[in-house]
Amino acid sequence: MFKLSAYQRFSPVRKAGSILFFISTLAVAVPFVSAQNPTSSSPTVPKAAEPQGSDAQKPADAQKPEEHQAPEETLKVSVNVVGLFFNVKDKHGALIPNLTKNDFEVYEDGKPQTIKYFAAESNLPLTLGILIDSSGSQLRVLDMEKEVGGAFLKQILTDKDEAYVIDFNVDASLVQDFTRDVHRLQTAMNKVKINTGILSGPIPGAGGSPVPTAAARGTVLYDAVYLSAHDMLAKEVGRKAMILLTDGEDEGSQLKIKDAIEAAQKADAIVYVLLCADRGFYGSYGVGYSGEGEMRKLTEQTGGRVINVGNKFDKLREAFDQVAAELRSQYNLGFTSTNTNLDGSYRKLEIKAKQNYKIQSRAGYYATPREPLPH
Repeated sequence: MFKLSAYQRFSPVRKAGSILFFISTLAVAVPFVSAQNPTSSSPTVPKAAEPQGSDAQKPADAQKPEEHQAPEETLKVSVNVVGLFFNVKDKHGALIPNLTKNDFEVYEDGKPQTIKYFAAESNLPLTLGILIDSSGSQLRVLDMEKEVGGAFLKQILTDKDEAYVIDFNVDASLVQDFTRDVHRLQTAMNKVKINTGILSGPIPGAGGSPVPTAAARGTVLYDAVYLSAHDMLAKEVGRKAMILLTDGEDEGSQLKIKDAIEAAQKADAIVYVLLCADRGFYGSYGVGYSGEGEMRKLTEQTGGRVINVGNKFDKLREAFDQVAAELRSQYNLGFTSTNTNLDGSYRKLEIKAKQNYKIQSRAGYYATPREPLPH
């Protein structure tokens, strides 16, 4: 089986004294790396170098190395244990706290599993990716996303957490690497601008965009999710989530929605989509809007959800509040699969509550050998 090497890595490029990352589109066929040998897969994104200077200018994780170890210390469990973070809600969508291990049953491919550990956790370290759509269709909502998203980061991140910011339009750029510094993250978000570059030719794989944008012709949404999962989150431990600020429309990605979902599941990353869609933009061009369906597939398979915001400031703020509450109210359980064959196959997961509650959890995982956690 072969895939294009435009499976796209973030490639470091220096610009204006900082390090940016973009998608390489070199289309050379290379052998696909089997999931049975994860140590042979391509390297993760190098963390961006920071300018030299005073201690105040150094990344927060350089100043607090002991905090950087907290996720690893918290999660030293057998690599054969499958871990799940999930939310429990009543029929009205309200979060249900204070449940115990005995309130749940977990199934893999329909077969009951024995829960090895269980905790109602709200303060485990969190690694969070913020992905911002800066294609032309977001022209009227981008400033709203920056303002409310920046306030959310200040609200949700603790000194144990890390976050990064990715901007995507005709390509994807890492505008802020992993940091605990909320000010750095807010500054990065504020630097994101609507893509106004004119392409000299079609985007690889695009075939022409059905939705006219301000200038650029594409939104590599699926590629951005893949890169965020595979190159940023896959080697991290602990709770991991992505929040996408987008209208859900993809044009020009070399990968498909199924590739984005698979990468997120392999990285154990929960995906939330805050659907910021200026319906007036689409109406003015006489075209339909169709991004929500694929975004529901992405979020339902990974344990997150879609929250429809439109272009309303208050709805976006409320959506971020809901995400913050869910990330703080997660249950955490682990089990050792009765199927010990680590063959890379996909296994369906189901958590059942003995009461009539709704479980919000990822739909499955890939049974691949995992690298030992650090000692």
